[in-house]
Amino acid sequence: QVQLVESGGGSVQAGGSLRLSCAASGYFYSSRCLGWFRQAPGKEREGVAASYTGGGSTYYADSVKGRFTISKDNAKNTLYLQMNSLKPEDTAMYYCAASLSVACYTAGPPSGQFFAYWGRGTQVTVSS
Repeated sequence: QVQLVESGGGSVQAGGSLRLSCAASGYFYSSRCLGWFRQAPGKEREGVAASYTGGGSTYYADSVKGRFTISKDNAKNTLYLQMNSLKPEDTAMYYCAASLSVACYTAGPPSGQFFAYWGRGTQVTVSS
């Protein structure tokens, strides 16, 4: 079991920055995949960043590449998403997720169906 709690969301103007945190407990250290997903009203959930512990690789959606950075502090059991140069289209509820199964490994976008553990989300609103 893994418990996840996000924080760090808020309202910023375009061009600003936020750092989302995801505090984890349980078998966090055994996670095969860690990811950040977002969902805007009326849109499908999107995987924006993922960290695959097996090969040490990371994934970023094209829409956030070069602006967002996913990182992990194992000592603090915390996953982060540093978001810079925010745009109004980044407005969404952001969720962190974890998977203990290798089924989550992929060369492409993370698939939410393979992530068994989810936080409740933190809202990010970017105004123009």
